[in-house]
Amino acid sequence: MTKDELEKRTKEFALRVIRFVSNLPKNKVTDVLGYQLLKAGTSIGANYREANRAESHNDFIHKIGIVEKESSESEYWLELFDEADIGDQDERHWLLNEVGEFVKIFTSIGKTAKQRRH
Repeated sequence: MTKDELEKRTKEFALRVIRFVSNLPKNKVTDVLGYQLLKAGTSIGANYREANRAESHNDFIHKIGIVEKESSESEYWLELFDEADIGDQDERHWLLNEVGEFVKIFTSIGKTAKQRRH
């Protein structure tokens, strides 16, 4: 997968997070959880784009680390939605699957980049 393809994939994920959160029932729980997911889920693509425009190899490593953390955090919020059975089930499962892949992809990219630093 190319950088451009992964940028498009993370943007599609962000758009689907936006739609998922927009369609949640309105109450205190969904307001809080939805806000957290919205922040983390939309920052994956933004930070990945920044990483691809890093000023140095160390800057790239740092920014990919942020992408990995935001992916992991998004996975956590989606797990809560899933275990509490909140939101559209099919979309929840798609998002969970996709973010699980992101965690693996960005962890691998980060490890490879760190190995190449030395």
